[in-house]
Amino acid sequence: MHVCRLLYRSVSVPIVGVGGIFTAEDAYARIRAGASLIQVYTALVYEGPGLPKRISRGLAALLRRDGLTLPQAIGKDT
Repeated sequence: MHVCRLLYRSVSVPIVGVGGIFTAEDAYARIRAGASLIQVYTALVYEGPGLPKRISRGLAALLRRDGLTLPQAIGKDT
């Protein structure tokens, strides 16, 4: 996440959060660190094809909990 934060502060292009994203909480942390896209390659292999839906639903719940939209959450912790 440290790299996402550094990049978010330094560049004006979309950042893709990769590596170690298995849950909605993992995805949300990367988004709040500055990622506007998330890649779930390894997790998809281990968790199966239902993973994107689980992450999407969980992410929506986390955004509602915090009263944010996805664009508002991007980079919130930088």
